Amino acid sequence: MLIAQISDMHINAPGTPSMSGVDTIGNLQRCVAAVNALDPAPELVLATGDLTKDGTAEEYATLRELLAPLRAPVYAIPGNHDIREAMREAFADAAYLPRDGGYMHYVVEGHELRLIALDTVVAMAPHGMLDDGRLEWLTARLEEAPDRPTALVMHHPPFVSGYAAMDAMRCLDGEALGALVADHAQIEGILSGHLHRAAHVNFFGTTATASPSTAAQLRLDLSNTLTLGERAIWSDDPPAYMLHLWQPDAGLTSHVMQVPA
Repeated sequence: MLIAQISDMHINAPGTPSMSGVDTIGNLQRCVAAVNALDPAPELVLATGDLTKDGTAEEYATLRELLAPLRAPVYAIPGNHDIREAMREAFADAAYLPRDGGYMHYVVEGHELRLIALDTVVAMAPHGMLDDGRLEWLTARLEEAPDRPTALVMHHPPFVSGYAAMDAMRCLDGEALGALVADHAQIEGILSGHLHRAAHVNFFGTTATASPSTAAQLRLDLSNTLTLGERAIWSDDPPAYMLHLWQPDAGLTSHVMQVPA
């Protein structure tokens, strides 16, 4: 099974200021073209949050236009820059999204790898959480299919990357998630975004991965001398996405794919 993952698009409405002056619209257009050109083609595309810059209806309308050419079905989750109600309205035709007004969790069935999408958003906050209620929902979903290979999909990474400014905005209760992961051997991996660069870690017996951004990548700052908000934090690295290959005899292998200029 082949999965493409795009993340942190931060799409602005045409004619409005973009994130840090980056051409988020053009970068996503090129990324969509690159994904469509893959051979073999992915079975589906995961869009792991921060879909828009400010969560406005105009931004979501632009995003939907940009994603429309994708040949594979798209499954989206919110990030801290998204607004749940506006996202629900924009994705009104997406049968996988819950309509009850609560968290935007869901399960993707029918593939070799089962996908459980988690809403880690805390309203009006940059960090993420998986509180008791969300973890109870996840536990119930895992116990429905204990023998099915499964990947968890979320916006905020649950691990510490070493970049202090971003680690303060991770999924803050990662250890609680980790305890759950350790008790469920069917979890093949955790796919997240938010970091604006690729990172991988052994997380309680599975592999947790953060995807780069289709918009712009952060400079790697392990000395922690930069503060978010400075233009200097953005690198010259090209937009990128992830390609995840799941094979029954090899598990989940993840590749960073740079978007051609």
